[in-house]
Amino acid sequence: MQYRQFNEEIDWKPSALGFGMMRLPTIGEKRELSAIDDVRAKKMVRHAIDNGLNYIDTAWPYHGGESEKFVGRVLQNGYRGKVKLATKMPSWEIERHSDLDKFFNKQLVRLKTDYIDFYLLHGLNKDRWENYKDVNVFEWVEKVKDEDKIGHIGFSFHDDLNTFKEIVDFYGWDFCQIQYNYMDQDFQAGKEGLKYAADQGLGVVIMEPLRGGQLATELPEEVLKVFENAGIERSPVGWSLLWLWNQPEVSVVLSGMSNLNQVKENLKIADNSQIGKLTEEEQEIIERAREVYEELLPVNCTGCNYCATQGFNSCSHGIEIPNLFDLYNKAHIYEDYEKRKEKYYFENKMDPSLLKTSP
Repeated sequence: MQYRQFNEEIDWKPSALGFGMMRLPTIGEKRELSAIDDVRAKKMVRHAIDNGLNYIDTAWPYHGGESEKFVGRVLQNGYRGKVKLATKMPSWEIERHSDLDKFFNKQLVRLKTDYIDFYLLHGLNKDRWENYKDVNVFEWVEKVKDEDKIGHIGFSFHDDLNTFKEIVDFYGWDFCQIQYNYMDQDFQAGKEGLKYAADQGLGVVIMEPLRGGQLATELPEEVLKVFENAGIERSPVGWSLLWLWNQPEVSVVLSGMSNLNQVKENLKIADNSQIGKLTEEEQEIIERAREVYEELLPVNCTGCNYCATQGFNSCSHGIEIPNLFDLYNKAHIYEDYEKRKEKYYFENKMDPSLLKTSP
């Protein structure tokens, strides 16, 4: 495993690869998000830790609220001491100052710990940011720091670049977490935000490095050909992750791995990661792949499901918007609209007329 500098102030080096606890394997016919397959997931997480991974990221809503509980279980038997643990305050639930302690204490119970190494305010946007200031969140942050309940404070982010810079400048954050990959260089905080935060001394944790799997197993044939024609034996996952680790501003890259093979592949890629590893020609290949993909993709959605689970405006008819976008993107790219429609109707058992319903 390769290790990187988190920021200039923290005397600890994170593994290049971190484990995101949002896409763990599940059980049951419907593969409900809350039904984590403990046996398979435990084997995956402990294999990663045994091979040098030392950063675990979870949050209140992941897997329908079961992710933190699973992390609490999997880090028993000495594994808690081998990693740094990150989780997040559920921003959309906070209405008053007392809610901060309320949810934080519940998280400690779920995680079976009395200390969170890296704590984040989850999914900040303009409205949530203003609400946190209204409830005096930083008074609370200083309190739990003084009580030795959290080590470092940060935030994850889902809004525009100007809002990101405003939040970075407001407080002495230790780190932030942003969505960033070779397709999302100008999305939300993007590359400019990455560099801005790093210049201010923040560690930068990367989420959605593979766009929810889109850059791994769902690449269109036209994009795959760009990589294949490069004459370099490297998987799409390898191209994506090495592109991130090539950049000195990146502290740790989170991957929401769903099976043991993904864990092993990502560990192997991380073992060979290095700042400045990619040649100029290799970076140009990735840029060409991005251009080709952008021309094909009609809806810019990663499938993170935040719009449906974290208090954003969701469909009043219960339609799972990210799934619908995913089907539409694939139908457009692969020109099989009827097949995707049938798949949607069958899986959701919904009236096709709902697709014509306006907001």
